[in-house]
Amino acid sequence: MTDTLQSADIQLIQRIIPHRYPFLLVDKVVDIDGYQSATGIKNVTMNEPHFQGHFPGKPIMPGVTIAEALAQTAAVMVGVAMDMADRDLLVYFMSIDKCKFRRMVVPGDVLSMKVQTVRGKPGGKVWKFSGVATVEGEMACECEFTAMMDLPKE
Repeated sequence: MTDTLQSADIQLIQRIIPHRYPFLLVDKVVDIDGYQSATGIKNVTMNEPHFQGHFPGKPIMPGVTIAEALAQTAAVMVGVAMDMADRDLLVYFMSIDKCKFRRMVVPGDVLSMKVQTVRGKPGGKVWKFSGVATVEGEMACECEFTAMMDLPKE
C-alpha cells in the first residue's frame, strides 16, 4: 500500500463486496487511506424500493440502511487495502453501537459517509469502525459498528 489515497468505483465495489441491487448502498468510495479511513458516496434516488413504503408521500431513507451503507463503505475500504477484488469477501455485522440519527435523508440527497477503523488488522477477522454520514455537511447519522470479515481461504 502506498501513501497515495485510493478510490473504488462501482465496478470495483462489486468485485469486493457481494451486495447487489436493491441492497448495494454505496456508489463509490474515495479517499481510501489504507486500513485507516475512507469516504463513501451514495446518491439517494426516488426509485429505490424502500421509498415505496417508507413513507408514501414523504420518502425518507431508513436509518438502518444508512448504517448499512456506512458498513459497506468500511468493507470496501478494507477490501481495497487487502486487495480482495474477486476473492469472495463476506462481511457480517456483529454489533451497532452509539447509533444516532440527526437529519432525514431524502431522494436527491448525496450521502457522504466517512468511516475510520477503531480496531482491526490485516488478516484479522473482527474489526471495529466509527462512521459519520452527512448531507451537505449536516450530520445525518453517527455510529460505531463491529464486523466480522469472512476471509476466503488462500
